[in-house]
Amino acid sequence: MSGQYTDEQLHVDIEASGHTAPRVTPEHIDGKISGAKYWNPDGTSLTVCVLTLENGFQVVGYSASASVDNFDAEIGRKLAYDKAREHVWALEGYLLRQQLHEEELYPMQPVHLGDGGTGTDL
Repeated sequence: MSGQYTDEQLHVDIEASGHTAPRVTPEHIDGKISGAKYWNPDGTSLTVCVLTLENGFQVVGYSASASVDNFDAEIGRKLAYDKAREHVWALEGYLLRQQLHEEELYPMQPVHLGDGGTGTDL
């Protein structure tokens, strides 16, 4: 297969394959995003997107065309948003892997993220 997966196609293919392990889903990612702000510096083809997550953490994505003459604000916003959203995937993937790791280390204790595997909340 060549080309890129869309979030939806990847989700469909994983479901069809029968894999049932915990995973980060597009819905999970979108649920973590509480807001988006955009910035286009005057005279440039640069678009910056800042996504704010539900816990207040922020991630940044950006896009730019090679020529200001080709700049389209709406396309720039979509591309910058998608790049910022990819950062959320990485963060949430790490968080899930850490949770699974702690469950492997301490199988008889409930694990709460951020407690170092002690089973107690901070």
